[in-house]
Amino acid sequence: MARRLGATCRLCRREGEKLFLKGLRCSTDSCTLARREYAPGQHGQKRRRGKKSNYAVQLREKQKAKRIYGILERQFKNYFAKAERAKGVTGEVLLQLLERRLDNVVYKACFAESRAKSRQLVRHRFVKVNGRKVDIPSFLVSAGDSIAMAGKDEQLKAIRETTKLLEDRGIPDWIEVSADDLTLKVKDLPTKKDIGIAIEESLIVELYSK
Repeated sequence: MARRLGATCRLCRREGEKLFLKGLRCSTDSCTLARREYAPGQHGQKRRRGKKSNYAVQLREKQKAKRIYGILERQFKNYFAKAERAKGVTGEVLLQLLERRLDNVVYKACFAESRAKSRQLVRHRFVKVNGRKVDIPSFLVSAGDSIAMAGKDEQLKAIRETTKLLEDRGIPDWIEVSADDLTLKVKDLPTKKDIGIAIEESLIVELYSK
C-alpha cells in the first residue's frame, strides 16, 4: 500500500500551521514549527507570503487535508469522486469518508497518539472490526460497528498507557469508547461539527470542480 516516506515536520512548515502529525511531540518545545516558522527548503525564509491567488488557497487546503489524514493524491481523488456520487453536500460527505477510515477512528479513540501510529496498529493486525481482524487502514467503518484492540498482553498494556496519556484530548460523540477493555462502538456517522479539524471543504470542492 502506497504511503508517504519522508520528513514529517516539513509538512507542517509548508502549511504554516501545526497538523499534529507526530502526536504529543507536536505540543512540546521540540516541535520544529515552533523553532522554524518559515517554509522548508533552501529558499524557505525568502519565500514571499503575500496575497495568494484563489487557486493557491484552494490547493493548500486540499494539501492540508491530505496530509492530516496521511493519504496520497490518487486516493484523495477517489474519495472526492465517491463523495460526488453520494447524496448530500459533497464537501461534507468527503470529510465524513475521511473520518470513517479505520486508522482515523483508532486515532480518535485515543488508542494511538497520531494517525501514523494508528495506521501501524491496523497494518500489524492489532484491530478487530466486528470480531474479525482488519489490516486495511482505509477500511470505512459504519454505524453500529464494534471495534476492539487485539494483541499480546504487553502490546495491549502499551495501548492502555497511551490512552491514559491522551485522556485530556477528548473523544468525539459519534464513537463510544471503553478504555478498560480497549473497545469502541460506532454510534453514528460523523457530521462536520464532530470532526474538530479546521478544514474548509468548500475550497477543495471548488478546486476539483474546475
